[in-house]
Amino acid sequence: MAPRIDALLGAAFVVTWSSGFIGADLGARSAPASSLLAWRFIIAFAFLGAWTLLRRRRIPLRELALHITIGVLGQVGYLYGVFAAVDQGVPAGTTALICALQPIVAVTLAVPLLGESVTTRQMAGFALGILGVALVVGADLGANPGVPFLAYALPIGAMLSLVAATLFERRTRPRLALTDALTVQAGVSAAIFTTLAAATNTLTPPAAPRFWIAIAVLVLVAMLGGYGLYWINLARSGVARVSALLYLTPPATMAWSWLAFGAALAPLSLLGVLICAAAVLMIHRRPTPPTAPPVAPHPQRHPDTTPAN
Repeated sequence: MAPRIDALLGAAFVVTWSSGFIGADLGARSAPASSLLAWRFIIAFAFLGAWTLLRRRRIPLRELALHITIGVLGQVGYLYGVFAAVDQGVPAGTTALICALQPIVAVTLAVPLLGESVTTRQMAGFALGILGVALVVGADLGANPGVPFLAYALPIGAMLSLVAATLFERRTRPRLALTDALTVQAGVSAAIFTTLAAATNTLTPPAAPRFWIAIAVLVLVAMLGGYGLYWINLARSGVARVSALLYLTPPATMAWSWLAFGAALAPLSLLGVLICAAAVLMIHRRPTPPTAPPVAPHPQRHPDTTPAN
């Protein structure tokens, strides 16, 4: 039963997490990244903060400090890099590709820092996953010559920030409930992004309905769904397995793009989807326990009938 629940949680995570790239793309068509991120967290914190106050939850200082740090790394650092990259013209699929390199970095660092073990089959799956995501969005790299080269450093920074948040969480093991943790992280993110938007005169939201649709997707689906499921899967499966699910976000992002914007899926992209699926199956497949060799029956001992001397 547990493997089936893990599979369902993993699939839900991929769908909701990849929606964040589409929300960033949709929102970037009507507002800068600073405005989009500020209002995303203002609204998210309003709901989560009201729920926390209603339950009169007390948050210990240690847990508060831990989740402020996780929020700065996993929310502010990661999301600003993603949204700013899309704002600079980096395609959502390419951004997802770069962020999907997180498994290699996370697992490589998790082995010495957290003592997690990685099998040869899992490492082969990681390598296969890189090939898959490269095929999915490889065409984007040469199809956008007007994008500044340094813009591609933004999703790299975002990926490294999420790696840092992941390893920090696994090392410190916070015990706060998920909704309370998201409240703290949304609060610190709202404060930082609101300050940034006010400083750049981008805090006033546009009246375009597209902006508010993007906000709804980012708050309800990407944050409460995707980010919450990220930590749930991480707690159940460990860094190696949950990071491997990120390989499916580039093809899932392309599927979202097809549904939202009518973007066509090229045959090469479909091949990449299949390779990504094979990589995730390779990484997530539980090792078959070794079969114990058959035990030979003990020879039956008969009474000694040899006559005595």
